[in-house]
Amino acid sequence: MATILFVMTGATVWTLNDGTEHPTGFWAEEAVVPFQAFTAAGHRVVVATPGGVVPVADRSSLTDPAIAEALDGIAELRRPVKLAEVDPADFDAVFYPGGHGPMEDLAVDAESGLLLTRALASGRPLGVVCHGPAALLAAQDEDGGSPFAGYRVTAFTNAEEIQAGLADKAKWLLQDRLVELGVDFQEGEPWAPHVVVDRNLVTGQNPASSGPLAAELLRMLG
Repeated sequence: MATILFVMTGATVWTLNDGTEHPTGFWAEEAVVPFQAFTAAGHRVVVATPGGVVPVADRSSLTDPAIAEALDGIAELRRPVKLAEVDPADFDAVFYPGGHGPMEDLAVDAESGLLLTRALASGRPLGVVCHGPAALLAAQDEDGGSPFAGYRVTAFTNAEEIQAGLADKAKWLLQDRLVELGVDFQEGEPWAPHVVVDRNLVTGQNPASSGPLAAELLRMLG
């Protein structure tokens, strides 16, 4: 049995470019589908958030009754550990769900950035999906650069943000910032499953990618 760390946003709002706060959180499907896949395979999940706050699902992600019902049954989400107290060496894999929340907190969270740097260097499976790659922006190597520079990565694209109707309200777009970081951004068709594997890093483009991403992490865990 492997133990998998879910690092999740603690944010409940996303601050837009006019200063207003857009209600958000994590995207339910991106937590539920991988959780179900990992636990069905006999693995254990531990949830960590900044400050150990209980993560909140974006209400827009609860339109599917099956996802909403499954979310209610995940007790681990109601007892997260503090991110600052987590050692990635204690886990067999690390996974970051998305939602706009990570753009608010994990994108600037030094503790998460250090955890990502260590997880990447460990060679153990590291999965990040949709807006979760915003957390990569906070990771730094010894020289102050990004440990993810040069890696092939995907994430929620500018095209998808535009189609979702929030691109013109955002302070920044995730695809743009990741390209500036130095990653080799791999863009798939909007809303279609798209997973990119580069060494131990597995990234998914959107909610539909969370299932295939989980399957890839399970394959890597053996």
